[in-house]
Amino acid sequence: MSKFDRISKAAGVTAMLTSPIRALRTARTRTHEGAPAYVRDVKSELFLLAVTNLVGEETFYESADDRDERFRTLVHAATSEDAEWVARFVPWLRDTANLRSAPVVAAVEYVRAGGPHGRRVVDGALRRADEPAEVLAYFTARYGRALPQPIKRGVADAARRLYTERAALKYDGVSRAWRMADVIELCHVRPRDEAQSALFRWLLDRRHGRATTPPSALPVIAAHAALQAVPPGERRRHLDGDTLAAAGVTWESLAGWLGGPLDRAAWEAVIPSMGSMALLRNLRNFDRAGVGDAVAERVAAKLADPGEVRRSRQFPFRYVAAFRSAQSLRWAYALDRAIEAATANVPALEGRTLVLVDTSASMRQPVAARSSISAIEAAAVFGIALAKRGNDVDLRGFADGVFRHPVAPAASLLTEVQRLVGRVGEAGHGTRLAEAGRATYRRHDRVVIVTDMQTFPGPGGYDAVGSVPARVPVYGVNLGGYRPTVLAAGRANRHEFGGLNDATFTLIGLLEDGRSAGWPF
Repeated sequence: MSKFDRISKAAGVTAMLTSPIRALRTARTRTHEGAPAYVRDVKSELFLLAVTNLVGEETFYESADDRDERFRTLVHAATSEDAEWVARFVPWLRDTANLRSAPVVAAVEYVRAGGPHGRRVVDGALRRADEPAEVLAYFTARYGRALPQPIKRGVADAARRLYTERAALKYDGVSRAWRMADVIELCHVRPRDEAQSALFRWLLDRRHGRATTPPSALPVIAAHAALQAVPPGERRRHLDGDTLAAAGVTWESLAGWLGGPLDRAAWEAVIPSMGSMALLRNLRNFDRAGVGDAVAERVAAKLADPGEVRRSRQFPFRYVAAFRSAQSLRWAYALDRAIEAATANVPALEGRTLVLVDTSASMRQPVAARSSISAIEAAAVFGIALAKRGNDVDLRGFADGVFRHPVAPAASLLTEVQRLVGRVGEAGHGTRLAEAGRATYRRHDRVVIVTDMQTFPGPGGYDAVGSVPARVPVYGVNLGGYRPTVLAAGRANRHEFGGLNDATFTLIGLLEDGRSAGWPF
């Protein structure tokens, strides 16, 4: 697996955002388990694959190479069909869906397909300072070093916008194949001011092995250089939060500077400058190091703050992973408040709602190779959030069989997710959606199904949800991104969404109110 293929593995998740997906009723196929299925139009298939796909990821039914090639093919087809739509879609993937690798690939392939807004699309796909180099890494690995002008200019625009002192210290590691200086030279990036001009000279000097004494125009890099000059035996005397922050020292680099693992004093010095995602990833490390209660209280307060939750844009199931990995219960209340805030837009739907969460074997694999979170856990977060807020929600897990999972309104979302996941064996290992519908539908006002849509054949011919009357809305939330789907989206009261977050339920409300719920960009 290439370096680029591992982009966003640290995130370890799929994107969980939504839009109605339309299936072509006249184009029939089979699921990977042999059930009758449908295929979608090009835009719908591209959207669904993009928001459920990490570049280079193996999935239960589709290899990484096949999945990535299908993505590239769809970008070219969609660009040929509607280049303006793709030009809006790619920046949305990065800004709102919070994906990294999919927008990079889509932007490059948009240019390759002859899209007329290549420079703007490439620039719009890049939001972190290491991403301009990732565009060059991807393009040159596949197509050689003859960069098209739209890619050069889009990458240059992004580098000019993103390259700062702190970004250089964090993302321009000497072990990287593509450095910031390579981007500057190959794309002829023009600095935006004198400070950035000084930064570019420093980056170029460092890349080419020249003397790199930082000028006064680069105070953060100068402070960082001063810390690096401190003899190793004296460095612990400089473990001060303000000193570390002023020098752009991250928690990742602190251990190397100290020459060993982070202890309590080191963590307590660097924690004030850590972001929410870094805090979530390190709760177990805080406990192992014995971080004091006063500092832990500040960490918990930041994690639980609704405004911080919104700003951090963490996927809700990240809080499940943090809760499961933490050794101490002192984080539990904060994480429960955080996940409640992250699912705050899940509404209390009127009437009676049947929610079916797929617990089959294909849903039990991690959402990414380096993630401990399964698709079932991601699905369970939203099924339980809906059950907690709904007026009358019947939550069921299904595979070969079904089981009922009652949820009290005051129950902890985090502990309920663990309880549901602990019961998955009760339903078996296969995927039998038609049978689950027959066994559970009892004149509900709507049905929500969270699944990868790869069911086994069942009774009812082509309609896997034939037990639900045509007048009753069925909302399928597709977590797999595979080409075939068993839901005939596009028919009256049959809707499919790509990915999963609380926006899914907002769209359900719009559809039930008779308002448009089109593309979210």
